[in-house]
Amino acid sequence: MKYISALLIVMLTYISYGQDKKYVTVKKSYEVMGGDFDITVVSVDEELGYIYIQEALAEVQRIEKLISSWDQDSETSLINRNAGIKPVHVSWELYKLIERSIQISEITNGAFDITFTALKDVWKLDGSMQSLPSKANVEAVQSRIGYKNIVLNNKDQTVFLKKKGMKISFGGIGKGFAADKAKALLVSKDVKAGIINLNGDITTWGTKVTGDKWLIGVMNPDLKGGIASWIPILESSVATTASDGNFIMSGNKKYTHILDPKTGFPATGINSVSVFAKSAELSDALATSIFVMGLDAGLALINQLGDTEVIIVDSANKMHKSNGILLN
Repeated sequence: MKYISALLIVMLTYISYGQDKKYVTVKKSYEVMGGDFDITVVSVDEELGYIYIQEALAEVQRIEKLISSWDQDSETSLINRNAGIKPVHVSWELYKLIERSIQISEITNGAFDITFTALKDVWKLDGSMQSLPSKANVEAVQSRIGYKNIVLNNKDQTVFLKKKGMKISFGGIGKGFAADKAKALLVSKDVKAGIINLNGDITTWGTKVTGDKWLIGVMNPDLKGGIASWIPILESSVATTASDGNFIMSGNKKYTHILDPKTGFPATGINSVSVFAKSAELSDALATSIFVMGLDAGLALINQLGDTEVIIVDSANKMHKSNGILLN
């Protein structure tokens, strides 16, 4: 789950491009994909702006239908039902998303893994759990986890989960993917600028009338609601994974909802991760990955990648940043 508690985005009410033509900013909010969908577009008039927003909403809903593991009629559910049985032919769009997910699993050494879903069978992180699952129960579920057990056949365009009981889901990448698809649709329609915020996965395009970039306000972890710095972004995206969502308390210890696919237990040591990248999909997946990987490994990974930056707040509320982040 993604949160925007670590970020604040600045949006203008009216924007003009050039000296003669005036543009109006139109904003709407919806509930979709289990969270908030806030969208702002810059249009020549309000009526057209609302049409663009409805088209973007329809695109997000289409993606939700495609990747949902709850919808029994989705391609994802069909893959899960046939785990250990047979390969499933899927759309090229879903096939490529799974392929990219596996690539991210490889570069994060398994910290990101769309097969982690089986862990939800023993971790009920909705407030209903009264105690931790036993190690034996977790280990039993672990046998059904592992991205290397996803078999892709490019020629036949099929996906096969090798083991019975395996499941895939896109909770760590799907909202970013949907945000990117909605943005691409609007850009193809020559929408000049806008901001899409899908439950904390944010993507932007265009600039202010002055030519200045959009600004992201980074929250000060020591000052609730206070801004530590402003970061300008252009044609870029940001996603935040934070530990202030669902959790379980055992004794005096708080266990986050973000699970480590390799250990089967909640990740520790980090309060929030904000990743800046060209796509919301990559930002989304890397934010989840780094939360699991930990501070040092996460920073090392980002500092090796191009056009990608990160801000990490550790469990002691200390802020850390990658080499390319300059805080004012």
